[in-house]
Amino acid sequence: MSNEKKKFITIGQIDATGVRGPHEKELKDISNNKYAMFIKINEEQLKNIVQNDLGAKIENIGFNEDWTISIEMFPEVNIHMSYSYFGDEFGDDIEAEFKFYFSGERVYWVPGEDSATFIDIIMDFMEERSKNKAPFQKEYTKKTDLMKKVLIQREKPFNLLKADDKNKLTSFLGAKVWKTDEGWRIKKEVFPKIFIEITWNSKNGLDIAFSGENLENISSYHIEFVGIFIINHILRYITVNNQDKDLPDICYMMFSRLYTKEKGWEHRTR
Repeated sequence: MSNEKKKFITIGQIDATGVRGPHEKELKDISNNKYAMFIKINEEQLKNIVQNDLGAKIENIGFNEDWTISIEMFPEVNIHMSYSYFGDEFGDDIEAEFKFYFSGERVYWVPGEDSATFIDIIMDFMEERSKNKAPFQKEYTKKTDLMKKVLIQREKPFNLLKADDKNKLTSFLGAKVWKTDEGWRIKKEVFPKIFIEITWNSKNGLDIAFSGENLENISSYHIEFVGIFIINHILRYITVNNQDKDLPDICYMMFSRLYTKEKGWEHRTR
């Protein structure tokens, strides 16, 4: 394997279970369910969706693929969706496939659960855009029970953010970060002209909002999960920068098994 290829890892390595894990199967299922729409997709249409809807790029990363869509989830957390078409040469009615790779200094911090779900969202988003279909849910101002639970469950660690975290958190998230009189305001453009804003203060706790002129191109169900991923990543920042403190259990639930093994932490699941 070349040095160029060594920077890529798989979800199995991130899960670090020693056996074929559930997220490997999940990604295989995504490939089987989605590859067909790319067999006859117009090259210009694909380029338009990747660049203008995802804010991603098409490239070749050296795995003999036809092309790869590379997208930054967060700085130093990159996901690569590599497509190969081979017809029916294997006689199993599977004409093409996606393989998924991950790169970046912090990519292995993110658990397979978050990465696989993000990939699923990306694929659904691309399918809707390719078919010019409207999202099935557009309840952007209504919080689901899951989101309500997440906001309550994850608010306490935000107390540990300090004024001098502002610039470091900005770089870590690839977002705009403000220290307000009441607490914090964090706004990230997750896809072109689609924004997620997270606010926290000690009085009202944690909140989230969605905006942007392209917001209605993606379902509220999907964008809510992307918001959860941002909150999870903020907790990763808080955790690694406050190891001298007694942190809530939820902080340690944000990391992959590979990362917790490296740190010698007990691996805890959500």
